Amino acid sequence: MSLNILFRADSSSKIGLGHIMRDLVLASQYKNANIYFATKNLDGNINQKIIDSGYKVINIDSDDEVFSIIRNLEIDLVIFDHYKITYKFEKKVKQKTDVKILSFDDTYEKHHCDILLNHNISADKKRYKNLVPKNCKIRCGSKYTLIRDEFKKVKVCKPKQKTIFLAMGGADTENISLKILKTVPKKYKVNLVTTSSNSNLPKLKEYITKHRNITLFINTDKIAEIMANSTLAIVTPSVILHEVLYLKIPFIAIQTANNQKDMRKYLDKYGYIVLKKFDKKKLIKLLNG
Repeated sequence: MSLNILFRADSSSKIGLGHIMRDLVLASQYKNANIYFATKNLDGNINQKIIDSGYKVINIDSDDEVFSIIRNLEIDLVIFDHYKITYKFEKKVKQKTDVKILSFDDTYEKHHCDILLNHNISADKKRYKNLVPKNCKIRCGSKYTLIRDEFKKVKVCKPKQKTIFLAMGGADTENISLKILKTVPKKYKVNLVTTSSNSNLPKLKEYITKHRNITLFINTDKIAEIMANSTLAIVTPSVILHEVLYLKIPFIAIQTANNQKDMRKYLDKYGYIVLKKFDKKKLIKLLNG
């Protein structure tokens, strides 16, 4: 009998796309399951990508709708990947439905779940002591890192020209991409990867039309190929960094959000090149070094 699995996650121009992207990787591991995504119809969401991946989207206005969805669809496993889903809410879901719960976490919060997943390479299992129930299965670290299939199949080919793979997130609310583009020396070819959820696209397009060394990719399904044909990646210390590390591409990581702090500290500890925030002078020095 097939498992019925419900993901609860959101995406938008404001909160970004990372949660849905990693959920899709996890969903692909459940080959014969019936998979549903309960998600809000927020501006700049990628709900269509969920549908294109072969899963069903249930638009919700409130998290309270999760209870009826679990009952009506006879959900066996609910996967929470949302910073606003609290321990209190998870406990309520467990008490009212007795469904199995898997909670994503990368900021060491308290959870009421059966399985805790922190797939970051920086994840520390010991830090979850007293944060989860005693019988909770804790899945931490590189053993559980979620890598998209296309990265496992692509061949790394170093180009003759110095080429930068630039990705500051599908939403890039602070438009860090443009600041970086204005900093990169012209000797570099730059492949900028973003999505239609990026509200700064008009500004990026205007700048790029005046610079032939920059190519813009929007909603591309060739990310692995673009990355594999790069001599350097400039990315955030987030989900995409795992893929950069997997392909062994040299990189500069720039923190753009608080939830990237743990990863940034880990990278710094082990001698990787990482910036606490965008710093024009430091970036120029690194690129010319």
